[in-house]
Amino acid sequence: MARQFTEQARDFACEADLSSALEACARELGFHYFALLHHVDLRNRSTRKVHIDNYPVEWTEHFIQSRLFLEDPILRASLMTSIGFAWESVPNLIKISPRQQRILEEARRQGIGSGFTVPVHIPGEAHGSCSFAAAVGRTFPEKHLLAAQLVGSFAFEAARRICCTRCLSRLQAVHLTPRQHDCLVLVAQGKTDWEIGQILGIKEDSVTKVIDAARRRYDVANRTELVVAALFDGQISFNEVRHWQYPISETANRASRRSP
Repeated sequence: MARQFTEQARDFACEADLSSALEACARELGFHYFALLHHVDLRNRSTRKVHIDNYPVEWTEHFIQSRLFLEDPILRASLMTSIGFAWESVPNLIKISPRQQRILEEARRQGIGSGFTVPVHIPGEAHGSCSFAAAVGRTFPEKHLLAAQLVGSFAFEAARRICCTRCLSRLQAVHLTPRQHDCLVLVAQGKTDWEIGQILGIKEDSVTKVIDAARRRYDVANRTELVVAALFDGQISFNEVRHWQYPISETANRASRRSP
């Protein structure tokens, strides 16, 4: 069934055809649910993106309206690896907060048990994933995880082809220059324009101009909205914001030595 799905994936003409075939394939592999989605603000219905699933309707609506996608531990863990992972291994990828643990518990109450997620990282696009889940109380099909990895990759690519004739232009419309990227990561870290200028070795007013240019590209009103938009679009990542270090310039070194 998995091989048949991968052979047919390029021929699916609409979301309904893909959804029906993927659901049948998932069940053949021993799963009951699937979810294909870009990791973007799912509340924004005006922006086309990959979002196809057969989860219980109540759970999908709650997941979107309560903005659980911002904290979902499965989506967060998918940023830490490029290969598929069983949900039981999530604590090995990220530290799960009490809030994230409650999200997992809520999903189980909706009947969603153990799962397997295939991350999708495509430069210039928002991160994405294809997840498969067994119903609560059903055996987790470990022997089919390699097939699930293959099916998940082909399914997401099919979804991109179907949906992204309408949404890729949005996902790729904004492209930050290397300088804009560097400045924006530092903005997200809480640096001031002066500090950014010292770190990058450029003038403070040049930093302001670079950031304003990035803000105009996104057509947002302030820097907070700019950072959020860039995170959702995958132009910068949470990992960069937390760990990225830019070699500090000699000017900044001298300034820091003069500081009391």
